[in-house]
Amino acid sequence: MEKKVLHVVSVPFSISYFLGEQFKYFNKSKQNYKFFVACSPSENLQDLSVKYDFESFGLQINRAITPFEDVRAIFKLRKFILENNINVVIGHTPKGGMIAMIAALLAGVKNKIYFRHGLVYETSKGLKKQLLKKIEKLSGGIANKVVCVSNGIKEKSISDKLNKKSKNIILGMGTCSGVDCDNRFNPNKINYLEVKVLKSKLNIYDSDIVFGFIGRIVRDKGINELIEAWYDFSKKYNNVKLMLVGPIEERDQISDKSIEIILNDDSIIHVGEVEDVAIYYATMNVFILPSYREGFPTVILEASSMELPIITTNATGCKEAIIEGETGIITSINAEAIYQSFEFFIQNSDKQREFGKKGRNFIVENFEQTKVWDIIEKQIL
Repeated sequence: MEKKVLHVVSVPFSISYFLGEQFKYFNKSKQNYKFFVACSPSENLQDLSVKYDFESFGLQINRAITPFEDVRAIFKLRKFILENNINVVIGHTPKGGMIAMIAALLAGVKNKIYFRHGLVYETSKGLKKQLLKKIEKLSGGIANKVVCVSNGIKEKSISDKLNKKSKNIILGMGTCSGVDCDNRFNPNKINYLEVKVLKSKLNIYDSDIVFGFIGRIVRDKGINELIEAWYDFSKKYNNVKLMLVGPIEERDQISDKSIEIILNDDSIIHVGEVEDVAIYYATMNVFILPSYREGFPTVILEASSMELPIITTNATGCKEAIIEGETGIITSINAEAIYQSFEFFIQNSDKQREFGKKGRNFIVENFEQTKVWDIIEKQIL
């Protein structure tokens, strides 16, 4: 009997990031699956459906709270679920998860899964924080299972009573989908001629030590503190570069001062959003994620898989993605502490290679994507 599985995500970016190639992998198993993805309409949604082997359904899901449009999306999704006889509904992110869980409940779907990728309310305040927490409780209450992407998220879910403790599960040691250690994020399979060309284009010299960040350029990621630290650090060392890969977003925007420094400091390379991040990891010597909150940071898994040592914080999820003192170091989220973390790898250059090698071994052993997908098939589908 065919099992029909619907994933609901807010934006197309999440399809590649959360789901990856797993549909193709599952379709090679003994089970008979048919996969659907409901997502906000975009120009590349159809291309993604062909690439990843799923049937797409355009559904407007707004990141902001828009009650009338949200209700419309819920009933539109309910109709789609009933028309296609969906057996399993899996919701991702707070908004996509809420719409997915309510629609699945109204359609009488028995297997309702909510992926708790992070807790946005951790860095929110006032009425907004209370509203976001209620959304988490609503989605968690309706779901049959809640996949917490890290132990930190699971502990917070329990302490904040977001849903029954018995619903919470973790995929292995954490993560939502793992990483492609064998091919995409394998330093032995990178075309280093292309890396050389990219470094030349970005004015990165062989003598440069490149500290890199990949993600949204927002306050929650600790970018203001990162830039403040870098401003002083780059004045002391003339062979260092900071590479920022990702868009400067208006929502949760960084300070005007940080933006000005990013745009005008010759030691900072801002390349914006890119399609394939693997080659950019290959230009870096050290990866940094000074985040205030994360569910479970996939970028750290990717960077470690590419044999990069890590600087990150004690935030939810981050500390679980490294082995402190072996694959990376923990920094506080302030300019002085981040400056000292930079300096640690400058003054201990041998640790760069040592941490990177141990980091890749740690990721391959625990977070290789097919290992995580096997767990998903056994525990979720």
